[in-house]
Amino acid sequence: MNRLAHETSPYLLQHADNPVDWWPWSAEAFDEARKRNVPVLLSVGYSSCHWCHVMAHESFEDPETAAYLNERFVSVKVDREERPDVDAVYMEAVQAATGQGGWPMTVFLTPDAEPFYFGTYFPPAPRHGMPSFRQVLQGVHQAWADRREEVTEVAGKIVRDLAGREFQYGDTRTPGEEELAQALLGLTREYDPQRGGFGGAPKFPPSMVLEFLLRHHARTGSEGALQMAEDTCERMARGGLYDQLGGGFARYSVDRDWVVPHFEKMLYDNALLCRVYAHLWRATGSGLARRVALETADFMVRELRTAEGGFASALDADSDDGHGRHVEGAFYVWTPAQLAEVLGPQDAELAAQYFGVTEEGTFEHGASVLQLPRGEGVFDAERVESIRRRLFEARARRPAPGRDDKVVAAWNGLAVAALAETGAYFDRPDLVDAAIGAADLLVRVHMDEQARLARTSKDGRAGANAGVLEDYADVAEGFLALASVTGEGVWLEFAGLLLGQVLTRFTDESGALYDTAADAEKLIRRPQDPTDNAAPSGWTAAAGALLAYAAQTGAEPHRTAAERALGVVKALGPRVPRFIGWGLAVAEAFLDGPREVAIVGPSLDDPATRTLHRTALLGTAPGAVVAVGTPESDEFPLLVDRIPANGEPTAYVCRNFTCDAPTTDPERLRRSLSG
Repeated sequence: MNRLAHETSPYLLQHADNPVDWWPWSAEAFDEARKRNVPVLLSVGYSSCHWCHVMAHESFEDPETAAYLNERFVSVKVDREERPDVDAVYMEAVQAATGQGGWPMTVFLTPDAEPFYFGTYFPPAPRHGMPSFRQVLQGVHQAWADRREEVTEVAGKIVRDLAGREFQYGDTRTPGEEELAQALLGLTREYDPQRGGFGGAPKFPPSMVLEFLLRHHARTGSEGALQMAEDTCERMARGGLYDQLGGGFARYSVDRDWVVPHFEKMLYDNALLCRVYAHLWRATGSGLARRVALETADFMVRELRTAEGGFASALDADSDDGHGRHVEGAFYVWTPAQLAEVLGPQDAELAAQYFGVTEEGTFEHGASVLQLPRGEGVFDAERVESIRRRLFEARARRPAPGRDDKVVAAWNGLAVAALAETGAYFDRPDLVDAAIGAADLLVRVHMDEQARLARTSKDGRAGANAGVLEDYADVAEGFLALASVTGEGVWLEFAGLLLGQVLTRFTDESGALYDTAADAEKLIRRPQDPTDNAAPSGWTAAAGALLAYAAQTGAEPHRTAAERALGVVKALGPRVPRFIGWGLAVAEAFLDGPREVAIVGPSLDDPATRTLHRTALLGTAPGAVVAVGTPESDEFPLLVDRIPANGEPTAYVCRNFTCDAPTTDPERLRRSLSG
């Protein structure tokens, strides 16, 4: 038993029985390396990472490799989802040194935590031009023993180079029409018109770029922006990236056609995409968008919700194939014979045609990933639904993929926003209740008396790692969405507390934002990355939450901070629009105002009040905020001095210090919020 047995991270616990004498990331681990005068092996991964499992089985479970490591290194294991700051700092070094990165990440450090040798996955024997892991260990040990001065010189140079790469904040002016038009043009050039999405394989779901395209269409009427969003959403939803039986999206597609996914399912992807499809339905009335939004929401609640009301971070790509082998995609793929076993020959034939299952297969060993290929023919909807239900029930009897039960604050904030809005749009109060349950957990377990957040929790117990910028920003985003949907001002208050932390602990005098707080653990550099990757960066998420909070409250410091943060979008939007999608979406809200909607009525349950409230929530104006309550309510600043017109429930719409005439007419309100 090594030192990981009492950790809360499922990923670290997966390694608790390794013969490797693992340490968690801690000052004590580096003290041990100094005492023994040996280098540190830093191994970073996460629980649903396929190649992390492979390397663990091949190397970390091997007694001989473990013995070599234990004698000559101090080995530190890090869950990148618990410590995104550690991951970011050393990933930057890996990418700078090798031109690429990924997980598992393997880095060798001096006892002062300075990196000097890098890699990702290393096989147990040399292959495809890669050295074996044992060869790497032997080479590093020999360099440490025989060329120490050279090693420390290299490590020092790398740290100095990283310090020199600190992000230059650049233009502090806000982006305007020109920058957003250039960003749209750049996206058009990278768009794949045959398949949807951007670039080649592997293809990741561009959720934040899709949100920008929908907002840009709403604000400007650009049909090209809407077409790219619609076509991409349809192609993803019809492909193997989307789970055609259970709902929810896999992490990415290994091919350009969205056919074969990397099968792990992440909470952040599904939260972001659930919201995108709900917003696509709001803009177009698309039946496919409605179905996918609801199925994805139901997937999150059914398969990711924890006993405490939060949402687990991921489902593994791998599962038992029924023959004792842990195989990627085993839970999800089908052969014609498996269809026949469940459905009988006639329905199996129809299912194979409907879901694109062939004898050759689209995956490995003749198995196919279910998709909805564009083909001829009309299908009996009731028969197809019966087939889908029976396949889903049969699949549920297969060994399920493992679940990472760790609750990540940021990703739960994204889920709160998605479920609250989806529940409100489609009259699903159960989804709003699920959002409230997760928000309640974040307040009770993750947030202390000073409004400081813990990054993670498990089994209702907060982890030891401090929240980073994305946690504060995404949780605030979720609370703000919940306030608009429920009319409960307490969520606005909690968002304000978190954003106060952003202003005081994560922002410098120039308005630049950092991923870690000023008083956080000092690493070899303070991480700072404004670009959006698989989820919104802390920087752009904070800009969006600050802007929405300022619209709700009139708080000038928050508006100013949002505007200063958007300077990065002015700088990066025209150059790399695919990697600043959420920032572009926030910029759309900024250019639109955003609009402030106040609805007053005798009670939240009054039918006419509810109609106005729902109409406001369904408005497509980018980033619009909604406050609803009675004339006596003091929970929302937007409601102050608002009175019902002629005693009827009334809506007020303002932006940029100018207000429309109050209205009691839902259709007039709809037109005023239609972008």
